[in-house]
Amino acid sequence: MSVAYEAPVPELMFLLQHVTGLKRLGKLSRFEDCTPELAEAVLQEASKFAKEVIWPLNQSSEAQPPVLSHGNVNTSPGYREAYDKFVEAGWNGLACPTEHGGQGLCEALASAVSEMWQSASMSFGLCPMLTAGAIHAIEMHASHELKQRFLPKLVSGQWTGTMNLTEPQAGSDLAAITTKATPEDNHYLIKGSKIFITYGEHDLAENIIHLVLARLPDAPAGVKGISLFIVPKYLVGEDGSLGPRNDVTCTALEHKVGIHGSPTAAMKYGEKNGAIGYLVGQPHQGLAYMFTMMNHARLQVGLQGLAVSEASFQQARAYAHERIQGKPLLCSDGKGPIAYHPDVARMLISMQSRILAMRALVLEAATELDLASQEQKDSAAVSQARVDLLIPIVKGWCTEQAQEITSMGVQIHGGMGYIEETGIGRLWRDARITPIYEGTTAIQANDFIGRKILRDNGKAISDLIKDMEDIAAILRKSQNVRLQQLGNQLYQGINALNSAVQWCLLNAKDNLPSVYFASVPLLMLAGYVTGGWMVARIALACQETASELSADFLDKQTRLALAYGSLVLLPSLGLLNVVEQANQLCALSAHP
Repeated sequence: MSVAYEAPVPELMFLLQHVTGLKRLGKLSRFEDCTPELAEAVLQEASKFAKEVIWPLNQSSEAQPPVLSHGNVNTSPGYREAYDKFVEAGWNGLACPTEHGGQGLCEALASAVSEMWQSASMSFGLCPMLTAGAIHAIEMHASHELKQRFLPKLVSGQWTGTMNLTEPQAGSDLAAITTKATPEDNHYLIKGSKIFITYGEHDLAENIIHLVLARLPDAPAGVKGISLFIVPKYLVGEDGSLGPRNDVTCTALEHKVGIHGSPTAAMKYGEKNGAIGYLVGQPHQGLAYMFTMMNHARLQVGLQGLAVSEASFQQARAYAHERIQGKPLLCSDGKGPIAYHPDVARMLISMQSRILAMRALVLEAATELDLASQEQKDSAAVSQARVDLLIPIVKGWCTEQAQEITSMGVQIHGGMGYIEETGIGRLWRDARITPIYEGTTAIQANDFIGRKILRDNGKAISDLIKDMEDIAAILRKSQNVRLQQLGNQLYQGINALNSAVQWCLLNAKDNLPSVYFASVPLLMLAGYVTGGWMVARIALACQETASELSADFLDKQTRLALAYGSLVLLPSLGLLNVVEQANQLCALSAHP
């Protein structure tokens, strides 16, 4: 049976305090209250909430998924009560602006908390995740009047938010969307259909605020003609009071492979006269505005890959330490659970070392996102460039890692892993959506190549490579032979990544299809190497805090960092060969 989720609070606190963010963020006036003491208190309370309130929802959502009846969606048993508790406890506004009722804490801490929600139940965690993205987009781009009308109750969680991009004829190609927005008085009438809308309809909150991409009558063709609109389920007065239901209808719920507790809706706007919507920002700038929400969501989906991997590891570890089978060679007397079979031990440490790297990379990206909000423009720009570079890596690499990690979780269970009652298969199925939604892995790779490497001729990634080289150099000078080895492994990884980047820059002009053929291998290589950079920083932090923290804890973190170098990083460096052979491989594959 499923093992109750336990949040990794010590690991999260160690990363926040000693590896990624709190010391840097504490120097900014807006985050000066986000002290280690506050962070630990928040994480401890979130841990209890995740285990006691959210984790039990998995059983009900698998047995009784949401049901659509006459345009209304009834969520799985227990969801509404859990969401009420979530809102009452103030979790929804953790990193939201204080002027709209939020707590104004840093995104790094909020991401650590979000990992707990997603590990406990991805299906539940999706709802506040999308609301947070909607809040970001409205805060960044909407008028003062729209902010005052919609943000306070989105921040509190009384209302939830969605993102409406995809249409039946337009998947990832947003240039093909046809939803129309016609001006009328002080608003617009929206008509069109959207699909794959997470929590597009539900009974958790009193209102749902949809962010919808649509075209104005005079819109130019393609993505340059897209505008962004706020379309509430129930109309909202200027004083924030609810009015009649808008012309917005849920026409179907998708039957999905995983995340069964999350209602994924097909939405119809304007079945009658048209759904009333309000323009966000300037006309024809909707895609740029939506990227504010999408980038936040992409970071959070990468975090989901981490979170579901952590849940899978916890269950696989518990099963491996309970299951007695055969004679495990790692036990001197040949007696013990399967955790002591060498191959099971290999899978467990592979899972755990990857998770270590993923978590650190997610929190590093979240920290840079916080730093990008600072008042010093030059420093903010540097951090924003780093965020822009890291987000496709986090989203693409962490979610692909989740496929391997959750598959290993099933494998460790043996035949029982393929039996639904164990619960490990749910995590495997839930993980499968993460490399798909919010932009597939290929879309992240295209973004990584086109916007993050070719556009600035490799400057941002060269800056990252320099930072990674600095860490490798420190390790290579260490008196500890094993840390020297990790430094050498990271150095090899950096060289491979740099060679791959240089190959792309060299071939972009004359062999662009080949460069994009190599884009996913390059993105994965970047993920493995930046993961190595993060575990190297963890190993150094373990040395620096030896007199402050538990020796057992630090030894475990160091062992996992060393395992990552040998078991995960070095075997990945063959991806360089795929990049450098892309011209030939692309030609061989040109006629599938």
